[in-house]
Amino acid sequence: MRFISRVMTPALETERLFLKPLALADAKPIQKLFPRWEIVRYLNAAIPWPYPADGARTFIERVLPEMERGESFFWTLRAKTAPQQLIGVISLFLKKEENRGFWMDPEWQGKGLMTEACDAVTAFWFDVLKQPLLRAPKALVNEASRRISWKQGMRVVSREERDYVIGRLPSEIWEITADEWRARQQMSFRHKREQDTRGS
Repeated sequence: MRFISRVMTPALETERLFLKPLALADAKPIQKLFPRWEIVRYLNAAIPWPYPADGARTFIERVLPEMERGESFFWTLRAKTAPQQLIGVISLFLKKEENRGFWMDPEWQGKGLMTEACDAVTAFWFDVLKQPLLRAPKALVNEASRRISWKQGMRVVSREERDYVIGRLPSEIWEITADEWRARQQMSFRHKREQDTRGS
C-alpha cells in the first residue's frame, strides 16, 4: 500500500450527486443529521455515542488538517435535485486496512446514490492518488454496505472481529486492486457503447 499524497480534496460530481470537500460550515447540518442509531450503529467504535452536542464541529476540526496534508479526503454528498441539502459523507484514508467509509441519510438510501459516490471516490483513489489497492472493512450484518462493495467488484480477503458503535461484530475486509478496477471500468464502457450502438 502506498501512503504518500499531497493532493487536496477536489470537488467531484456524478450523474445525480455533487461531492463537495468537507468544510467547517458543514458542522451544523451534520450535527442535525448524523446522531441517528440507524446511521451510526455499524460505524467505527471511535465515534462517541451518545453523540455530543459539539461532535460534528470537533470531528471536522480534527480532520481538516489531515485533509490539508493529503492524508485523508472527506466529501459531503448533495443531490443535484436539492444541492443545498447535505445528505451524507464519504471519505478516503491513506491507511493499511481501512481506505473508505461513508454514511447517508436513511431517507435517501435505496436509490443507488451511495454506489455513485463510491464509484467517484474510487476512481479518484486509483486514477489521481495512484494507489495500488483499496480496502474497506464491513460488519457482516451490514448488508447494504457489503452490497455496494460487491457491485463494485470488490472481494473478501479476510474475516475478523471489529469494534463498532453497536459493539464487537464479525467483519470482512473487502478489497479491489487498481488493475481490477480499471478492467471493470473498461468492460462497463464497452457494454455502454454496445448498448448505445444498438439503440442508434
